[in-house]
Amino acid sequence: MIAFAFWAGVALVAYTYVGYPVVAWALARVLGRPNATGPGLPMVTLLIAAHNEEDVIAAKIENSLALDYPADRLEIMVVADGCSDRTCEVVSRYVHLGVRLVVQEPRAGKVAALNRGVPMAQGEVVVGSDANAMYRPDALRRLVRHFEDPEVGMAAGEKRVLGAGNAAKGEGLYWRYEHFLKQQDSLLSSAMGATGEIFAIRKALWKPVPGDSIIEDFVISMGVVQGGHRVIFDPSAVSEEQASPDLREEFKRKVRITAGGWQSVVRLWPLLSPTYGRVAFQYVSHRVLRWVVVPLLLPLLLVLNAVMAVDSRHYLALMGLHLAFYAAAFAGYAMQAQGRRPRATYVPFYFAYLNVAALCGGWRYLRNAQPVTWEKVRRAEAT
Repeated sequence: MIAFAFWAGVALVAYTYVGYPVVAWALARVLGRPNATGPGLPMVTLLIAAHNEEDVIAAKIENSLALDYPADRLEIMVVADGCSDRTCEVVSRYVHLGVRLVVQEPRAGKVAALNRGVPMAQGEVVVGSDANAMYRPDALRRLVRHFEDPEVGMAAGEKRVLGAGNAAKGEGLYWRYEHFLKQQDSLLSSAMGATGEIFAIRKALWKPVPGDSIIEDFVISMGVVQGGHRVIFDPSAVSEEQASPDLREEFKRKVRITAGGWQSVVRLWPLLSPTYGRVAFQYVSHRVLRWVVVPLLLPLLLVLNAVMAVDSRHYLALMGLHLAFYAAAFAGYAMQAQGRRPRATYVPFYFAYLNVAALCGGWRYLRNAQPVTWEKVRRAEAT
């Protein structure tokens, strides 16, 4: 029974990270549902949630004003969430160009900023963005074209991480993997989430997000799915931002995301029902296993392997490989701390890094220790 449990666990880990992407790709080729697109240009509100962003908010507004979208069809709204710096002063300089400033006091977090800003929006489509997320000129046009299809309730773009440091390479590796999975999920039925830096939602489908939601973008997108609409991932709608300067800063962000993932799994339990068909299968495979099950399973597999290694040479040899993998991960961590990135240890390191972050995030959620207001991650300087 111990051996069965061990190999079943190994198979589940392999399925989560390798098997599901292959299965999703195959199913998308056979059962895919392409969505209709069109040239329509609906009224859009670009809603930027900002907390103490005086260093980047001017660049974000300039970027927004330069987007390839009719000016009379675009409203730019900045919700300043409890800013104690010069963010509001900087935004005020653009009011004469039609930029709308909404001041939220005291600080309540991005969820509250969205809940306040969306009902005030003039657009029939609301695009959510962050102050440090710079859009490619055609990003809005590429997002809104999907709303020609009445089944589509939300369209999500791609976040691209810029920079040459180790954190950028790590984030880039992760987002390339996510990029592939989101493409397959989107084609099969619906993307399992949207990045908060660049998403568009029909205002008519907006529902206030619970104020204590940790990862509001996921809650919003899955709420759209629960309502019977699709979330489409469009990798040609691009948002760019600088990477975290180091993996420690990025680790904080991933702990917060996975704490929100645990919270979402509890609150979105109806999506586990087989009545949701493809969506339930994708949700479990892409999110639940990766956020909750595998991080808990990995230490258990190490213990089971150690127990079986006592009486078996084969499992003793396997235990050696098991330990060698985590030794490589630790070596990768040590080399990262020195600013080095050897390819031989990077994959085991980043795999362990993600799962340790997931365990820390789960522990934070269980202790109710993850605040809703976000701690702004320092970003690397542009080069």
